[in-house]
Amino acid sequence: MVIVNTDILFNQLKQQIQSKPFVLMQMYSDVQKHPQENRISCIWVDFQDEQYIVPIHHTEKFRDINNLITTNQTIYVDDLKQYRHNSLVISDDVRDMNWSWYQQTNQPYDMEQHLTNAHHHYNRLHYDKENINDLIPLVKHAEYFGPISKELYKSYEQHDQTILENLYQIERNGLKTYEKIIYSEYNPYTSTGRPSNRFGGLNFAALNKSDGSRKQFISRFSNGVLVEMDFDAYHLRLIGEIVDYKFPKGSVHEHMAKLYGLPYEEAKALSFKYLYGFIPPEIAQMNKYFSMVHDYIEKIWIKYNNDDFLESDIYNRRIYKKNLSDMNANKLFNYTIQLMETENNMKALTQLIPEIKDYKSKLILYSYDSFLLDFNMEDGLDYLKKVKGILEQDGKYPVKVSWGLNYHEMKDITEKFVD
Repeated sequence: MVIVNTDILFNQLKQQIQSKPFVLMQMYSDVQKHPQENRISCIWVDFQDEQYIVPIHHTEKFRDINNLITTNQTIYVDDLKQYRHNSLVISDDVRDMNWSWYQQTNQPYDMEQHLTNAHHHYNRLHYDKENINDLIPLVKHAEYFGPISKELYKSYEQHDQTILENLYQIERNGLKTYEKIIYSEYNPYTSTGRPSNRFGGLNFAALNKSDGSRKQFISRFSNGVLVEMDFDAYHLRLIGEIVDYKFPKGSVHEHMAKLYGLPYEEAKALSFKYLYGFIPPEIAQMNKYFSMVHDYIEKIWIKYNNDDFLESDIYNRRIYKKNLSDMNANKLFNYTIQLMETENNMKALTQLIPEIKDYKSKLILYSYDSFLLDFNMEDGLDYLKKVKGILEQDGKYPVKVSWGLNYHEMKDITEKFVD
């Protein structure tokens, strides 16, 4: 391992970076800050036969290094989203080793197991100070990087990284509060594939709708409002698409209410109860939709047990039996719904993000069945119609639209989009 502490060594490394693929891992200075607001303490560059560690903002730096390094070589990283937020070395071909590990195991690689006693000591002693990683000796960072780099690179298989790229694009926009822009951080490494979203003590995926905590989120634009697009009966429609059940045009819950012979709200509650819980035999017999869902649940349960995994329809991601415990047919179906929801959203985002990149408005939050936009009025109603049209995917998944000066006080404006 070479500690780069002279210009000669640094220029030697830059030449190597241009000549062959390598692993790049970055240690951020502050363990508490979001990558978008952080700085790089040091970088680890691993060519497999030779490793370098370069101090950037670390106290052992030999000089300031401010210029980005570009290369045409493949870079293997341990966190693609973090790399996109803040990186010293730039390439068009970047591959996430931890994502590959997760695709093979349904679990992220446990990097914390390689933290040294020095890391634990400094973080325990200086937990209230900034940029602690700049103080931890470079050789200790190297001890941390080494085994991670070796094991992840050895196990690497190429997988679709669309979800990581999409989540990064949302994270980088941030959310405006009355005080500042704050950033969310999606965690795609969950057992079901549905990303969680927490940072800085906030659970962005489960912001309370009734306690006023959403009120802090406002538009960053002087002429802006927040706009939320929320799918209507999303899971019922997603499963209907899979089992080939044709819902009539209009409200799914009104359709179900007629089939049950019950009021709207009771029918809505009952549909969710059956979908996420248990479908009684008499319901499967009398209700065609739930009869088809019941057959689908049995089908995927049999396939899961025969193959020891379940594969998703869009990105061919696998849920492995060996990594799940206490499974039953209904629990597997719930996992399937969440994975299906996530992948369908990613499919929509892959189309949406390039289409809206040149507008002033920003996509700032994605939460399972809804999307939040910081809307600049100069973009006009046509912008919102474009977003709505892409999310609805030719009308298969209708969305309700609401807007407000803050995220707590939102008004339904869906009727503005009725032709």
